[in-house]
Amino acid sequence: MTTTRTTRLRRPLIAGTTAIAAIAAVTVTAGFAATASDSARAAAAGPDLRLIAASSSITLTSWKEDPGVYLDLGTYLTAEGTPLELKVTRKSYRDPVTITQTVYEGGKARAKALPNGTVKDFSGLPGFAEITVTDKAGKQVLRRAESFCPNNASGRVRPDAPATSKYPESCPTNPFTLGSVWGVEKGWAANTYAGSYTRPVELAAGTYTAKVSVAKKYRDLFGIANRPATVKVTVQERSFEDGRGAAARTSGSGEHAGHGAAHPAPSAAGAAHAGHGPGHAPAPAQAAAAVTSGAGPSYNVGHGPLKAAPPALPWALKKQQTARSARVGDTEGQTDGSRKAPALGPPSKRPAGKPSVPNVPKPDLRSLPAYGITISDGGEDVPGKDYLAFSANVWNAGPAQLVVDGFRSPGKATMDAYQYFYDAKGKQVGYTPTGTMEWDPRPGHMHWHFTDFASYRLLKADKKETVRSGKEAFCLANTDAVDYTVKNANWHPFNTDLATACGQENSISVREVLDVGSGDTYTQDLPGQSFDITSLPNGTYYIQVLANPENRLKETSTANNSALRKVVLGGKPGKRTVTVPAHELVNAN
Repeated sequence: MTTTRTTRLRRPLIAGTTAIAAIAAVTVTAGFAATASDSARAAAAGPDLRLIAASSSITLTSWKEDPGVYLDLGTYLTAEGTPLELKVTRKSYRDPVTITQTVYEGGKARAKALPNGTVKDFSGLPGFAEITVTDKAGKQVLRRAESFCPNNASGRVRPDAPATSKYPESCPTNPFTLGSVWGVEKGWAANTYAGSYTRPVELAAGTYTAKVSVAKKYRDLFGIANRPATVKVTVQERSFEDGRGAAARTSGSGEHAGHGAAHPAPSAAGAAHAGHGPGHAPAPAQAAAAVTSGAGPSYNVGHGPLKAAPPALPWALKKQQTARSARVGDTEGQTDGSRKAPALGPPSKRPAGKPSVPNVPKPDLRSLPAYGITISDGGEDVPGKDYLAFSANVWNAGPAQLVVDGFRSPGKATMDAYQYFYDAKGKQVGYTPTGTMEWDPRPGHMHWHFTDFASYRLLKADKKETVRSGKEAFCLANTDAVDYTVKNANWHPFNTDLATACGQENSISVREVLDVGSGDTYTQDLPGQSFDITSLPNGTYYIQVLANPENRLKETSTANNSALRKVVLGGKPGKRTVTVPAHELVNAN
């Protein structure tokens, strides 16, 4: 249970951003050579996993104004023989999170249940990497354990490995995630650095030796040899006032890039995605988010007015570039995750023929309980008011994508919206009018919103409505991986780039897609994303997130469109408080 007091709204900083490892060029060194006999193999069949260090030395920066370094030491877990594949799920919010390993034998896959308690959430394998740091005199100055996300900062380690990885690019961070898939592709490696799930450490300028080991329980579980990786670490101290410090920090060349001033990382909003031919559904095989890009649903913490920090550059590029010469972008041999690709394009013309709703698979929109709940004074522009702000997510449980196109008649301020339907081969087989799209010019939006996608209501203790939010129109983007274990889930979704997902003011047509397994979060700092509670008495209320409130969209089911989150209002006018009880086993305000 969490109680918060009045505060100015700030965008929630959801962890999960990590650097992309550009390690293919260095894995041919002798330090990476090993034989099968070097690893202790598990009794059950599985991948050959090894811990490696991409470099024997690394330099970390500590800023005088914001001291502390992140232990991005360039250590990786490699997979050979078969991929490391894990599925992490919970049946409901009343059930604990469980994990199974997909084991490949003779071309066939089977599920192997891992011990209860192996994981507690969806952030990764807890305590996987054990790190010790000693100073020049050999004195231990740090010992810590960190979680490992197998989807983290992955890249190929040999040229004959699969060109792309089928696994997602990050581990989910939404507190109401239901299912996730983690994996290290065969011939690939994943950075063991915990990213912004971890905290910085204070190390004085100087030289150190870091030793990274895989915890014994995971060595036993996956058959990993006890071969720690050792890295020489140089800590340098710099200042934002040295002429290059600020530029270095924002360009991604410093270790704090992508973490923000207070260390936790705003997720980097931006994934590569490509268009597709007119009249055809965006098939998963066309997913253009480069699998080494680091882009993924968890990187986009929702629609918010604040620009996300740029992703951290790969360790290899940090050593090559200065603050002023750093290039951020995906080019040949460089995949740092900052690439922005065009949004999905709609057909060039409005649909022709008679509208129809064919008997084919349809999307299933479901609401998650509200989170990120806080009290706001509304800012300087609305004095004397109290607002209850929150974040909300509607996701698609499938088995089909939600595809909505908007078409604008010349001179009109709105677009006519149509929902499209596809057969099993991805051929368009029907469409139906489904409302309108409107341009939202407010800061934090600046894109086309599909109207009546969802609504927010504050209910009294008796579940009767007392306040309704004015927010009902949405730009659809796949910001969160909610459940990648559902049928037809797209592990590389389209339209994750909030900067381009929903068109420009002068657009004549827009395509908005909510992929299977993904959801769209609107964070609590956006205009309209709150309830005016100034005149409401203290007591128990429920925040209702309701998908498809007018039933204009055609779905598999509408029985699961509503989600409630209990809140308790207290305090006095101008100093209101909100207490947020746990939602079953999820204790996140």
